Amino acid sequence: MADRLIIVESPAKAGTIKKFLGGNTKVVASMGHIRDLPKSKIGIDIENNFEPEYINIRGKGDLIKSLKKDASKAKKVFLATDPDREGEAIAWHLANILQIDEDSKCRVTFNEITEKAVKEAIKLPRTLDKSLIDAQQARRVLDRIVGYKISPILWSKVRRGLSAGRVQSVAVKLIVDREEEIEKFIPEEYWNVIVELSKDNEKFKAKLSGKCNKKIELHSKEEVDQILKDIEEANYIVKNIKESQRKRTPAPPFTTSTMQQEASRKLGFTLKKTMSIAQGLYEGVSIEGKGTIGLITYMRTDSTRISEVARASAKIQIEQVYGKEYYENRYYKTKEEAQDAHEAIRPTYIELSPEKIKDSLTKDQYKLYNLIYNRFLASQMSQAIYDTVAVEIDADDYNFKANGQNLRFKGFMALYVESKDSEEKEENSQIPKLKEGEKLKKEKIEPIQSFTEPPPRYTEASLVKTLEEKGIGRPSTYSPTITTILERRYIEKEKKQLIPTELGKVVNKLLVENFSGIVNEKFTAEMEDEFDKIAIGKQEWKKVIQDFYTPFEKDLEKANKELEHVELVEEVSDVPCDKCGRMMVIKYGRFGKFLACPGYPECKNTKPFVVTIDVPCPKCGGKIQVRKTKKRRNYYICENNPKSCDYISWNKPKKE
Repeated sequence: MADRLIIVESPAKAGTIKKFLGGNTKVVASMGHIRDLPKSKIGIDIENNFEPEYINIRGKGDLIKSLKKDASKAKKVFLATDPDREGEAIAWHLANILQIDEDSKCRVTFNEITEKAVKEAIKLPRTLDKSLIDAQQARRVLDRIVGYKISPILWSKVRRGLSAGRVQSVAVKLIVDREEEIEKFIPEEYWNVIVELSKDNEKFKAKLSGKCNKKIELHSKEEVDQILKDIEEANYIVKNIKESQRKRTPAPPFTTSTMQQEASRKLGFTLKKTMSIAQGLYEGVSIEGKGTIGLITYMRTDSTRISEVARASAKIQIEQVYGKEYYENRYYKTKEEAQDAHEAIRPTYIELSPEKIKDSLTKDQYKLYNLIYNRFLASQMSQAIYDTVAVEIDADDYNFKANGQNLRFKGFMALYVESKDSEEKEENSQIPKLKEGEKLKKEKIEPIQSFTEPPPRYTEASLVKTLEEKGIGRPSTYSPTITTILERRYIEKEKKQLIPTELGKVVNKLLVENFSGIVNEKFTAEMEDEFDKIAIGKQEWKKVIQDFYTPFEKDLEKANKELEHVELVEEVSDVPCDKCGRMMVIKYGRFGKFLACPGYPECKNTKPFVVTIDVPCPKCGGKIQVRKTKKRRNYYICENNPKSCDYISWNKPKKE
């Protein structure tokens, strides 16, 4: 008989914890949730104050029996699931199934899986946090109501099997709205005039900024030609020199969102991959000479706070490796709405540098651990210092500006520099030593024509950033939200860019026109605030659901009534049905577009929807078709393949 039984979610976590406790302690895994709402029905008694109907998850019967047996033999059972709302709910369901008194001190949490953290947590168990449980229930119940009530409308008007989600639908709307912005965008012409100047054969560039000290904007070649004519014989005289310093501060340690963004930009990881690898690093990795240990703190957090112990470890490491001048004790302000129960994501053992343990990690584990480690250490380092110079130069009535910078002290940049969606170059640019009033030699003038560009499509990284900025979702929801809308084919990923599919556009239009109160950023963000209030005991969860449901029910009735006789107009193709001659229509299936005969059910003919490009086959001159692999990657194939031509390529062929 074990003195203690500790229940966690995963076998990896169980193995790591068991190593620390040993003795007469048994550690087992629940394998995630063991109870949930049923899949076959809504599972919420709307008439009975939205009471959820939880059932044991199918396939977990043997596991539940085993857990009950272990619990009956233990003197004390501790529920050590993850330290967030979801983990609290899993612990509550376990307590219910194992008949553990909810008011007993059965709950233990730790932000990192280290021997010290685990042993301290076991010494200080607490009761289950009902407010956190209620916040999770509120989200689950609200999302279930939205999904189960709206999805049948999509089935009847678009196709069976589609589903609507509260957060997912808003994410799709953002992507569709951005695509519409891009389609409607009209580029505008603008020009820059760059002059290359020199002093004592040291060359540098200056940019036209104004005329008679007033800013000018150039929109045509005629304007530029006039300026070039005006300054053809001009003298370039230094008017003003301003020397100063610019300091750059390191980025804070990772939150879930910033880790996902950086792993996407720097490593090319999807959100799903990042979270899966981070989960493994948190739960435990077998390190040579150390055994299985958790390498990072809990990976679902929106706090940038770090413990004083971690801060002290960082100080020692930075001063030893880089020198005292590279260390600076930094505190980062966490956003007001952040759930500050956890620290930022950081390494648990600062002495285990990525290089030291590289051989014990997989390639991807090493990459992500390296990113987390360096980001954390850099967050406690000195600012980078640049010497900057700004020079104003007059050419008769026209004004030019030149800027130079030189990195004087690397500071944190010796270790880590945060990426941006649109990369800003931090290169050194030298300007020779100049004096006010001196004349410079003109080497050449270069007029540059440009056009304004539409806003960029979202990437996974920039969509997460936008969702976070707008208060839509929380750390635990970003990855499943984007994964879900990709899996449902509402959006596609092409060269990292997220593009709405025709199916996504159709579903979005129907939802926005009929459920504008739900499918909007403001409502979704407000609901997150309500969940946060429930989590700290300032709001009652069933009241939040009731306040939502009353207007929602009216929207449902209205939508059902208005859409009753509406048929979505199907797009007619230029392909005749080879069985009955009718022009086939474009339909949307699980794997995207296909052609179907409009004469269904008399004629059940279907065909694949083939996309061709306006480039002949390089081998036989036939049409080139665009097809997709199972992983949705485009490839190009001749229409005559494999009959009389073997052309197939990953790369899009070009006319030339």
